[in-house]
Amino acid sequence: MWLDPAALGELERFARTLIEDAGQLALDHFRRQPEVTDKSPAGAALDPVTAADRAVEARIREGIRARYPDHGLFGEEAEDEPGSSDFAWMIDPIDGTRGFMSGFVHWGVLLALRHRSEPVLGLVHQPYTGETWSGAALGAHFYRGAEVAPMRTRDCGTLGAVVLATTDPYLFEGAEAAAFESLRQQVRLTRYGADCYAYCMLAMGQLDLVVESGLKPWDVQALIPIITAAGGVISNWRGGDCRDGGQVLAAGDAVLHRAALARLAEAAN
Repeated sequence: MWLDPAALGELERFARTLIEDAGQLALDHFRRQPEVTDKSPAGAALDPVTAADRAVEARIREGIRARYPDHGLFGEEAEDEPGSSDFAWMIDPIDGTRGFMSGFVHWGVLLALRHRSEPVLGLVHQPYTGETWSGAALGAHFYRGAEVAPMRTRDCGTLGAVVLATTDPYLFEGAEAAAFESLRQQVRLTRYGADCYAYCMLAMGQLDLVVESGLKPWDVQALIPIITAAGGVISNWRGGDCRDGGQVLAAGDAVLHRAALARLAEAAN
């Protein structure tokens, strides 16, 4: 979908400034034993939310309302606010809350801009390390302080040379677990626990595959423009659109993406 480059650049700069500002609120709670509330139904796995999640999302919504009052607002922790514009924002205030509450650094503030439902701009910000990743039709870029660098996925080679990541092996059950294990046995190395950070490392050419399941729209929409702008491929396990979440596969190149899809096909839904 074509958007005016100048307008898209202005939106990117606005969004980057906004999430870097909002991310400072998360640091007020990080490694300070934040109070954790469990959103999950009785008997289900922990689905944590902290005061930091709510504060960050509130700050981002406030900033967007002030600058673009006709844009829609959607996110994990607050009610949907449909707008009158073709543009809408999707917010995940802290992706990786389990890591956040445990003091690990593999979490981030996620912000996506959608135009007529298509994610056209995505940003991830890690406030503790001061890193920001951005992707759009303008390209994919990494920011840290005064450093600005283009991002590109690496040539992945065969499955036997691949570094694979997933947030948690227990994301997968039944046929999904068997399919993931089939893929895991073929790769060189598997890393766990990185949440959004794994996708950013894929965009930077540090690893090759990310495989997950059970994602929500706010978990993935910011990641789609980053991965694609960096030269990668991101889809569901059938090879289709993953903007609504669910089963997600990200790869550094199209050849590896096809090879991974073949391993996951029997469990695709």
